[in-house]
Amino acid sequence: MSKNNLHQVFEKLQHEFDVEEPNSGHQNRFLDKLQAQNNEQIVVNVKPTRNLWKPFLSIAASIALIVTLGIGLNTNERSNDLASISPEMAETQSFFTSTIATELSKLHEEKLPEVQVLITDAIKRLNTLELDYENLKSDLSESGDDKIVIFAMIKNFQNRIDVLQNTLEQIEKIKDLKNSNYENSTTI
Repeated sequence: MSKNNLHQVFEKLQHEFDVEEPNSGHQNRFLDKLQAQNNEQIVVNVKPTRNLWKPFLSIAASIALIVTLGIGLNTNERSNDLASISPEMAETQSFFTSTIATELSKLHEEKLPEVQVLITDAIKRLNTLELDYENLKSDLSESGDDKIVIFAMIKNFQNRIDVLQNTLEQIEKIKDLKNSNYENSTTI
């Protein structure tokens, strides 16, 4: 049903809804009429209604207002990363972060004592690049999606991947060198 049809239905039924409340004292007048009809004493315990729910309702409404305002303020503050720019940039960021995570896990799997210095150095460089990325995120919010800042953010991701891949290549070279030295020492 379209909105226009729904509005037409409610316009047609507008005066047919019973939304009136009885006048004050309606219950007492009704009981008086019943008593006159039956000539009997009808006792009704009418307790004054205390609306205990009203204070709770006002508290709940206040909490709901605070939560709504908090959510509204949080949505106005952008996350200020590539994902906040466009769906394509979100996909790019996802690709880079998953690639970095994969390469980083490969790096942490290396246990040779000869390569621990390389790993420590790589992690220091990654931390520096991460700090640079955080600065770029704040620059992005200030610049209003400046393409130069976006390019710098992408380049930062690429630099992190390069650091990881170069470190893994150096580790492989050290392993190969160690294996070839081991083979030469056993054959001599």
